[in-house]
Amino acid sequence: MDRPFFLMTDPGCYDVSYRINPWMKPDAWTQAQARAACEGSRDLRRALESAGARVETVGAVRGLPDLVFPANAAVVLDGRVLLARFRHPERQGEEPVFRAAFQKLKARGLVREVLDLPDGLFHEGAGDAIWDADRRLFWCGYGPRSSKGAIAVVRRTFGQETVALELASDRFYHLDTCFCPLAGGKVLYYPAAFTPAALATLRARVAEPDRIEATDEEAAAFCVNAVNLGPRVVMARAPESLRAKLQARGYALTEVDLGPFILSGGAAYCMTLRLDRTSAPAALRHAAE
Repeated sequence: MDRPFFLMTDPGCYDVSYRINPWMKPDAWTQAQARAACEGSRDLRRALESAGARVETVGAVRGLPDLVFPANAAVVLDGRVLLARFRHPERQGEEPVFRAAFQKLKARGLVREVLDLPDGLFHEGAGDAIWDADRRLFWCGYGPRSSKGAIAVVRRTFGQETVALELASDRFYHLDTCFCPLAGGKVLYYPAAFTPAALATLRARVAEPDRIEATDEEAAAFCVNAVNLGPRVVMARAPESLRAKLQARGYALTEVDLGPFILSGGAAYCMTLRLDRTSAPAALRHAAE
């Protein structure tokens, strides 16, 4: 059986030194936070590996603190990599670093194609294009960071259905901060992050028994920004309310202290990019295994 394969980044140059979303608190950053960030990243990696995954690491780069959030670097499916283009200048320096990392992965046969977004569009990777393996489609956020026009590029590049969801505020600036498909067809999401039209689309697509709504407290703890591996959900430390909701539906939680990364507006999903996702139906994937 193939192991899930993730990209992470060495947190050695991570800090919170600028503010491009409402969560970012440069004044709260200390050397103690830097040490805790290294511990949190290490613990997240261990949690993924304990769940059966393997992890590839990109090196840290001074002056690019948000390089620790590779979910924003690209959309990856079936070995094809659609590189991101960042809206904020503070993150645009990450683009050549990740391009080089993906070219090295291609040279090793770990991805097969690296593609560019057309000029004039912004798109911030898997943070705004989340693959739903059960429904075999991309849920695509747009508004604060990613252009609506980029959704058509995702659809053409991967040949898969896309569902557009407009985000309502800069607090939940990427879809992955407020939306997480779970194995078995459930969806964990934070309703207040979406426009009324987007919320209507989401609820029309996901049956009521499959919808798990996060509260304000659960969303602010960045628990929706989670990594799902079958019945296991790896996330930041969760309020008891969310722990109970997920356990009642058969999911097991692995919680990691990711407080230093939440100070920058990210957590478990942001800190990883899954590289082995496939569009093959689940029945075919299981047969191949």
